[in-house]
Amino acid sequence: MDLTAGHVWMMVCAALVLLMTPGLAFFYGGMTRAKGVLNMMMMSFVAIGLAGVVWVLWGNSMAGGGDNIAGLFGNPMTQFGMESLIGSEDLIGAGYGATFAIITVALISGSIADRAKFGAWALFVPIWVTLVYAPLAFWVWGGGLLSEEGAIGSWAGEAIDFAGGTVVHINAGIAGLVLALIIGQRKGFGRDPGQRPHNIPFVMLGAALLWFGWFGFNGGAAGTAEEAGLIWINTLAAPAAAMLAWILTERVRDGRPTSLGAASGVVAGLVAITPACANVSPVGAIGLGLVAGVLSALAVGLKYRWGYDDSLDVVGVHLVSGLVGTLALGFIALPIEGEGGGLFYGGGAAQLGAQTVAALVAMVFTGIMTLIIGLAIHKTMGLRIAEDDESTGVDLTAHAETAYEFGGLGTSGTFVPHPATSGHLKTRNKEEANA
Repeated sequence: MDLTAGHVWMMVCAALVLLMTPGLAFFYGGMTRAKGVLNMMMMSFVAIGLAGVVWVLWGNSMAGGGDNIAGLFGNPMTQFGMESLIGSEDLIGAGYGATFAIITVALISGSIADRAKFGAWALFVPIWVTLVYAPLAFWVWGGGLLSEEGAIGSWAGEAIDFAGGTVVHINAGIAGLVLALIIGQRKGFGRDPGQRPHNIPFVMLGAALLWFGWFGFNGGAAGTAEEAGLIWINTLAAPAAAMLAWILTERVRDGRPTSLGAASGVVAGLVAITPACANVSPVGAIGLGLVAGVLSALAVGLKYRWGYDDSLDVVGVHLVSGLVGTLALGFIALPIEGEGGGLFYGGGAAQLGAQTVAALVAMVFTGIMTLIIGLAIHKTMGLRIAEDDESTGVDLTAHAETAYEFGGLGTSGTFVPHPATSGHLKTRNKEEANA
């Protein structure tokens, strides 16, 4: 079989989406405290390793169509290890799908930054991808419950989710909220100024990498050049408008726009356009971005009012803007061949109903399953690090590393480590000497 332009396009897009997870590591890493940045970045990187292996072994089979179990998920053994796909172009699509699973579970980590056990997170990732992500992906994209032929979709109508409004962002947002509630607040939450982002340039770099990769995220499944062009423009327009809306909201509310707000606005717009990228006009994408930017900018402050410590605003950005993009299709979806479409195009309430049902089903399913998984881990090995380890910093206690050396030169000209690191440095030096 010859390698066609379509094959190359999907392989390039898969590489772009894979780059998004290291980009997320920079985005999240910059938003954490200096003593937790490496742990935060490691949570993204280990998600690549764990989810990648799960996807090859059984995840792709569970999310795909064909042989399935009661219409709930694909048979894990159908393409176990992908050996049956060798020699087939389906391997390209399987690789593309793997990158979606990876970024989705990595997104969740931002809700429990600075206080989660690394081992507990490493256990959570493969279980959640297996029991939550893969089934939901099957329901929406693999012919399962929410598809046109599925039990729910055939009754409520098929929801539009071109690139992952429900499967990725609502999914990750609800899971992040549940884990944040289980694990509890950081020490000094809402009071400690040391919990503010430590490296805004990292945040800006991460947002730039995410935006770059998102063109592959949204565009990889484009079926025609015309559709790809619309997706590209919409993936430019929505985050651009959302960034402007976010910093304008900050200007009105706080008196000044911020770099963190600009970066967060870009991500909010990208999230909102994800389900709608192939089904709205460029003007509709701008309107969608404006709404998402304002609502997410307002939503990130709710954690202080309601008392849940969503450390890096997974709920405020991914859940809220994911809902905005998913539900907005009920209003602004373009008609297909002159028929259907959203309310604003005379399509009636059918599409809005389908979008609403899909969003509700995703939230309920993910919420319940994540609660079960999270509580099981929390009650056995524990999700949260010790209080002293949180004060010292999870980088040192979990990885025996620091992103930055905060010591200085003593009176004799020798390096004097920061008091918080000296004990761990002595331990490491002793171990190295014994080795």
